[in-house]
Amino acid sequence: MDARTVNILRGLIRAANAATPEPAWPEPAVPEPAMPELAAPNPAMPAPACASAIPVELSARHVHLSEADAVALFGSALTPARELSQPGQFLCKERVRLVGPKAVIDNVAVLGPSRGSSQVEISKTDARALGIDAPVRHSGDTTGTPGVILASPSHALALEEGVIVAARHIHMTPEDAQRLCVADGDMVSVRLDGERPVVLEGVKARVNAQFRLALHIDSDEGNGSGWSSARSAVIANRNAG
Repeated sequence: MDARTVNILRGLIRAANAATPEPAWPEPAVPEPAMPELAAPNPAMPAPACASAIPVELSARHVHLSEADAVALFGSALTPARELSQPGQFLCKERVRLVGPKAVIDNVAVLGPSRGSSQVEISKTDARALGIDAPVRHSGDTTGTPGVILASPSHALALEEGVIVAARHIHMTPEDAQRLCVADGDMVSVRLDGERPVVLEGVKARVNAQFRLALHIDSDEGNGSGWSSARSAVIANRNAG
């Protein structure tokens, strides 16, 4: 190969090298920061805060009687038949009839012990059937509520006031309240899961050392949510009125 050809080839090689860009080298990888090791779960630790299940109990229509009204209807003090879930409360052997402007409801349970004043707790469905405009109230708040006639097999008396639809509430001990992150009188909403999931708002927390943990709802709420004794609830929101 003569010198002229060699020079031409060298020129072509130089031109080709000049047109070829330098290869782009990848940026050096930045190492991932070392993540701290998670502590192993401690089996002695309690369940997640504020998320404990609450048993749900159906509170069907019933009557609380003062001692004087119990004697007026039955001639003596109330007779315990069996204990209820709340300590110190019991179902009585006695039953009463509710007589309203439009209807009568027989065989209504009487719960003991006697109270300072008589109170009738029914559902909205019961109230409409009886022809009584019963308001939603918390137990004991009966001022200005309608009355009803109470009858036993041998006597009757006119209750001037005391008929309510009981507001939904949760009974709990101080220990339960601490675990559920609520205080006495707090208003919460609760979620009931199951066949017909539902969220109930305006549920009052009632705290007392003598209570046993339970959410109490009436028969309308129970039927609407597909209640069964196996159902439980959890608090979905706190301070919800």
